[in-house]
Amino acid sequence: MDENALLQASKNGDVEAFNVLVLEYQGQIFNVCYRMLGDPSSAEDMTQEAFVSAYKNIKRFKEGNFRAWLFRIASNSCRDYLRSPRLRKSQSLELIEETFEGVLISNLESPDNFAIRKELSGVIQVALLKLPEDQRFALILVDVQGMSYEEAANILDTPIGTVKSRLSRAREAVRRQLVKQKELLPTQFR
Repeated sequence: MDENALLQASKNGDVEAFNVLVLEYQGQIFNVCYRMLGDPSSAEDMTQEAFVSAYKNIKRFKEGNFRAWLFRIASNSCRDYLRSPRLRKSQSLELIEETFEGVLISNLESPDNFAIRKELSGVIQVALLKLPEDQRFALILVDVQGMSYEEAANILDTPIGTVKSRLSRAREAVRRQLVKQKELLPTQFR
């Protein structure tokens, strides 16, 4: 079934059709939630919350971009979570390091290169978590998820110019953090 048929079936109460949509988008939604929250457990919770909310409100979805609608639900779930009093504002760097323990090693990559890449990934994630929420979402949607400015603007419910300016500020802030760790960067970026 194509996406429109799955959406129509979901609106008619077909849970299996909605599950197919979940399978299609769960990786992308988790990735955004993880990049936004920096904690895999919280990201899993917010991913699940986003899909539950989407299922409960599927009848409200009008024609349009389902992916953008789903990302907006996920981003709102993450924002609500970040603003909630249950969130501990300080995160341990060890938690971030543990997150990257499960990264698979390529047979083509030396152990030294793997260690440097793993450490660089941790530095990038820390830099993302230091960004203001609006800049972090813009950067994740455009640079990590590969969305267009228009799609990100739709998800964030802001003008394209605002997305571009947030993205510019976010990229500059991440760049400043990476420059502090020059030894981790490939030689062409030092």
